Amino acid sequence: MRQILSGLEGVLIGQRGHLFPWVPVALGIGIGLYFLPGFEPAAEMLSLAALAGVGLLVLSRRLGVGHAPLVVAMGLMACGFALAGARAHMVAAPQLWFRYYGPIEGRVVAIDRSASDALRLTLDRVMLAQMDPARTPYRVRVSLHGEQGFLEPRPGMRVMMTGHLSAPGGAAEPGGFDFRRHAWFLKLGAVGYTRTPVLLLGPATGGQWISRARMVLSARVQAALPDETGAFAAALMTGDRSAMSQQSIEALRHSNLAHLLAISGLHMGLLAGFVFGSARIAFLLPPRARHHWPGKKIAAGIALVASAGYLALSGGNVATERAFIMVAVMLLAVIFDRRALSLRAVALAAMIVLLLRPEALLGPGFQMSFAATVALVAVFAVLRDRGTERGAPGWARPVLTLVVSSATASMATAPIAMAHFNLLSHYGLVANLVAVPVMGVLVMPMAVVAALLMPLGLEALAMWVMRLGLDWILLVARTVSGWEGSLGHIVAPGSAVLPLLALGGLTLSLWRGRGRWLGVMPLAIAATLWPLSQRPDLLIADTGALVGAMTDDGRALSRPRGAGFLAGIWLENDGAARTQEQAAALWPGGAPGNVARIELAGLRITHLQGKRAASAYTGCEDREIVVSSVDLPDLPGCEVYDPKRLRTTGTIAVWLGSAGPRIVTSRGARLWHAPPRRRQ
Repeated sequence: MRQILSGLEGVLIGQRGHLFPWVPVALGIGIGLYFLPGFEPAAEMLSLAALAGVGLLVLSRRLGVGHAPLVVAMGLMACGFALAGARAHMVAAPQLWFRYYGPIEGRVVAIDRSASDALRLTLDRVMLAQMDPARTPYRVRVSLHGEQGFLEPRPGMRVMMTGHLSAPGGAAEPGGFDFRRHAWFLKLGAVGYTRTPVLLLGPATGGQWISRARMVLSARVQAALPDETGAFAAALMTGDRSAMSQQSIEALRHSNLAHLLAISGLHMGLLAGFVFGSARIAFLLPPRARHHWPGKKIAAGIALVASAGYLALSGGNVATERAFIMVAVMLLAVIFDRRALSLRAVALAAMIVLLLRPEALLGPGFQMSFAATVALVAVFAVLRDRGTERGAPGWARPVLTLVVSSATASMATAPIAMAHFNLLSHYGLVANLVAVPVMGVLVMPMAVVAALLMPLGLEALAMWVMRLGLDWILLVARTVSGWEGSLGHIVAPGSAVLPLLALGGLTLSLWRGRGRWLGVMPLAIAATLWPLSQRPDLLIADTGALVGAMTDDGRALSRPRGAGFLAGIWLENDGAARTQEQAAALWPGGAPGNVARIELAGLRITHLQGKRAASAYTGCEDREIVVSSVDLPDLPGCEVYDPKRLRTTGTIAVWLGSAGPRIVTSRGARLWHAPPRRRQ
């Protein structure tokens, strides 16, 4: 053991000066450990973790160079665990735990579109009929269906409607994305819809002035540019995607160009780079400024202010905040004479994001953006050290940079995108090679120029040039997504695959010396485990409205319509390119009726849909699971999953084996699964 510790000490001494990028990794491990169990850590455990973390960090100052990194890593993991728990308690807000129908009143704080392409409002300062204000959700999200009259919602408006609300849905299946957890950190306590017109109770007065300015700018951009082009431009300049159609969004997603739609690191970097470059050139022109002023630092400060303005104007969502932090760290490095593009700068940005929003670690946006950034910095550092770029002809360097950066970013983010979205764009690299340069050369520079000229009413020419670039990007997205075989469907990986991919990628990128090639081992293990992932033999929706059984031909669904969101996720996770209707046709006997039955490995599953089917059911047989969309009376000897029981279990996954069925539920004893609480 002593020899092992001595050897490890020697290895860590060899990494001296290169360990700082591992700080957010250790912090992230601690955050991940908080979200891992199915129970909520007690407050005493969080306090002990915080004390232990701080104590270990203090202790590390007294240790030698070889032992200190291990103690620091353990301290950071403990601090990350406590930080995530503290954040979860800080954002605690009431959630609705029953189905509500009645008047909904609130202030509009956000406008977007749902997956069904319906306009959607997020409201705060919510009032619900006959409901204690202390138990009323802090925010609600309502989709607008039906004829909505002539009211055009704007942020800050006080509105009222009659609609349906319910608690945010949980995970579509155990281990999958948990929308209820996501809603908890957004303080979103209920979601629903209305089919009645939204009524204006009060104009947009006081507060929300940035949101109102954003919507005014969005409307002006859409008035200047027609149809989808204007909607795309508004999304890029203001973050308002409410006018984008689902067809265009899907085309961008299927061609691996969806990152051009969200205001992320690419847009923030292009804007900051254009502003920095323009200001730098402006300070180089006057001889006095060129020789006596710190033009580079002033330009970085101007770019930082412009980036902050872009953050505020775009709505300040999590992805944009993350992008701004990364750009701000790099611009501040320029101001303080540090290397802007380095792994230390990326690590510092990751630390800030995790300290502010530890829950971001679980999202694909955080994982993909930092995976791409780390890979790009690491690859270009290797190319710089080897002088590869200097050896290329001058005209070929931009082309080489574009190809290498696009290929590196695509390779770094593709496994993460496949794991989260179960899709692989086979021609995504081609689409990025022909679309991203246009975004950088035409679209973002002209967006900055148009924004500067708008107060003078002179933005027409810049908007026209911007339109050329946006039309080209949309054309590329539609063309590439329409190619035969452009999209592949990937089965969801097991829980160990993503951590192994992260470990391998980080080792290859952050470790120094030949030891970095040890990162190939976890990558190889992940690549081996992914195809071996076993999907559940049986899936039961948390409402009892849908059952999915795995057959030799794929997953058969108990209903051709209804619960479409769950059905789509189940089929995506199976890696199946079929619709709900096609999956329902795989059920024995074709399209199921109100009573759907199937047998799996000697186990009989009966799905009862509706009150009539439930009332006619008399009892179960041996080795039978009964799923009902309405509550059932007690049936002795029956394994029943009805809404009453499913409210405590959430979605259920069942694996059948020789040792008997293994049942896993999606709901645990976490804060976001607990009974509603009063507002503090």
